[in-house]
Amino acid sequence: MAPSKIKNFFLKKKAEAKLKLGVAGPGRKLNSEAPPPSSKASSSKQKDVYIPPKRSELSAEAKAAANAALARFEGKDKKEFNTSLAAIRAQVRKELEAEKKAKDAGHSSEHETAEQDTVQEAAARQDYAVRGVFFRCPMIGDEILPYKEWKGRIKEFLYEQLAADRGLTACLIICNCNPKDKAEVCIETLTKCIENIVNNPNEEKYKKIRMTNRMFCDKIKVCEGSLDFLHAAGFVEIELDNEPHLIWSEDNIDPECSLEVLLEALKAAEPIPVELDRNLQVLLPSQVKRNNLPPDFFRISAEEIKREQQLRTEALEQAQILKTKAMREREELRTINRYKFSLIRVRFPNGVYLQGTFNVYEKFGQVFEFVQSCLMHESAEFSLVSPGGQKFDDHEDLEKSLYDLRLVPTVVFNFTYENEAKNLTDFLKEELMLLIQSF
Repeated sequence: MAPSKIKNFFLKKKAEAKLKLGVAGPGRKLNSEAPPPSSKASSSKQKDVYIPPKRSELSAEAKAAANAALARFEGKDKKEFNTSLAAIRAQVRKELEAEKKAKDAGHSSEHETAEQDTVQEAAARQDYAVRGVFFRCPMIGDEILPYKEWKGRIKEFLYEQLAADRGLTACLIICNCNPKDKAEVCIETLTKCIENIVNNPNEEKYKKIRMTNRMFCDKIKVCEGSLDFLHAAGFVEIELDNEPHLIWSEDNIDPECSLEVLLEALKAAEPIPVELDRNLQVLLPSQVKRNNLPPDFFRISAEEIKREQQLRTEALEQAQILKTKAMREREELRTINRYKFSLIRVRFPNGVYLQGTFNVYEKFGQVFEFVQSCLMHESAEFSLVSPGGQKFDDHEDLEKSLYDLRLVPTVVFNFTYENEAKNLTDFLKEELMLLIQSF
C-alpha cells in the first residue's frame, strides 16, 4: 500500500533534516555507473522557472477550437505567424501614438481632469492591474486559489485524513488550523506530556489529565487537533469523581504509531506549504495603464488603505518641502513596508509587456529566471533596465531581494538583448503571445 500524503509529508521533512545535518549523500541507483550530474546553478535556475498549471486532456472539440485560435494568431507557418505579430505591432504602435497625442493635449484638459479626479479614483478601485494574489498547494491539488481559500481547503483536506492517519494528521491540524502563538504553546505542552510518559513509564501521575485543569483548558483544549493527538497517543476520556479525565494506556495507542513516532511528528510538524503563483499575463500598452493594486498586495487592512488614500493630498504638499536624504529614505521605507507583494512588468521592444507577481523578499534572480523562462530564445543574453537607465544584470543584484532593491510595489523594466543576441527580434514564446488579453 502506497504511503499517504500525510506520511509522505513527514518522510520528506525527515529527509530534509538529514540533508541539513549532512547525513544523507547524493542519491543514485546501485546499478548506475556514475552519480547523476548535479549543478547548484542549474538546480536554482529550474527551481523558480514559471511552470504553467496542469490541465486535464482537452476534448476533440476543445482541441479543434484551440487549433483554430492558434491558426488565427500564428498561422500554419512562420511567415503567417509573423503577419499576426505585425498586426500586434500595428496595434501597439497605434496605442503608443494615441498616448503621445493624449500627452500633447494634456495641458488643455488639466482643469477638466481635476474635476473628474474623485470619480476616477472610485473607478480605479474597480480597475486593478491584477485580479489578486494566487497560490498553489502541490500537496493537495493543482488548483490556483487565493490564500484564504487554500486555508479552508487545507483544513478540509486534513480532517478528511484523520480516519487513516489520526496521530500524524492531528499534528498538522494543530500547526495549520490554529493561530501560530497558540499552536506553539500547545505543541510545547503536548510534547512535555508525552515526554513525561516516555521518560517515566512507572509514574501514574503522568498518565492522567484532568480536563477541567486550567493549564489543559488554556494551552491544549483551545487548539484544534489537540484532543485527536492525545487520543492517538493512547488517552481515552473517562469520568472520575464527576469530572472528565483523560487516562493513558499503552493498549489504546494507534496500532501504526508509537509515542516516539508521535513525539517526533509533533516536533517536525510545519504549515503545509503554499507557493506563490506568478499569475503570468501578457499585456498591451493600453492595459499597462492599470496600476491600482488589490488589497491582497498590502500588509495593512482595507480601512488603513482608505486612510492612506485620504492622506495623499497631504503627502503631495509635504513633497514640496526640502528634505534630507535620510528623511526621504525613511519615507520610502514606510511606503514599501506596506506591501507583501510586488507586481513586476517587463516591456519588450515590440511594445508588449510581461507581468508577474512576486513576494517582496524574493531575490531579483528569481525575476530574471522568470523572464528567461518566457523567452523564445532562453539561452540568449539579456538585461533588465529600470526606467532610470540602471541595468540589473550582475551577480550582486541577482542575490538581493526586491525589498532591498526597492522594487516595490510596482516596477516596469525595459528588456534588451545583449552581445550576440542584439539582432534578435523575437521575444516571448509563441504560446505566451496567445495570452495577450482582449479588451
